[in-house]
Amino acid sequence: MEYTSGVASWRKVIRRAAVGLLPRRSAERRPGWSVGVPLIALAAGLLFTTTATTAGGTSLREDRRPELAQLIENRRDQVTSGQARAAALRDQVESQTESLGGSDSRVAAQRDRATRSRQAAGFTALTGPGISVELDDAPQSADGKLPDDARNDDLVVHQGDVQAVVNALWAGGAEAMTIMGVRVLSTSAVRCVGNTLLLHGQVYSPPFKITAIGNPAALQRALAASEGVRLFKDAVTHYHLGYREAVEPTVTVPAYDGPGGLRSAEVPG
Repeated sequence: MEYTSGVASWRKVIRRAAVGLLPRRSAERRPGWSVGVPLIALAAGLLFTTTATTAGGTSLREDRRPELAQLIENRRDQVTSGQARAAALRDQVESQTESLGGSDSRVAAQRDRATRSRQAAGFTALTGPGISVELDDAPQSADGKLPDDARNDDLVVHQGDVQAVVNALWAGGAEAMTIMGVRVLSTSAVRCVGNTLLLHGQVYSPPFKITAIGNPAALQRALAASEGVRLFKDAVTHYHLGYREAVEPTVTVPAYDGPGGLRSAEVPG
């Protein structure tokens, strides 16, 4: 549709409508509808002109979902690129620190101190016995109908469900943990967007697998004592969500390679 010609033609309509509103010289009394028609034409012209100006030559009802999907994809690429650059910079810092440590005793002392803390901080890989927990959405029925008294939110894994498992495992003495194979720390943020999991800038779809190294019996007791985990198990019974808990004789957890999240630092005197 060419809006320019449309606007021009409606301007003529507006002018004609305005002229129609002027009183006639004739003493003949005008019926009510003869006044209403110009008013309706004037309002329609104003509405059309406003719509054309706002649209700016584009469709007001254009579907923006492809643009949103592209924006998400671009942001995801930026996060991946940023993480790769951060990893390269960390390697550069490690190399320069190693070089300076050979000639500067203070740098060497702090390097050794940092090395001793790396395992506790999660910056080294760890292997040992543990447990894995998997959470999944309820399967969709063939006819697309929901179970009785169920809402869509009742059939998916939520952020609170994942957090309940993670917190229970930490409380049970977990030494190290991964979510979807990615090393997490006690300060890692677990967020859900819809029915997907957002972790360290990456998006993951269910089923969500959490693996922890620690005493399997203690970890299982902690899961059983967690109210959040118990509520999720109730939903498993009523709405057929997925929950699987398994003892792992040997678990290997990779080192944490995400951002350090340093907020402040203090040099000892």
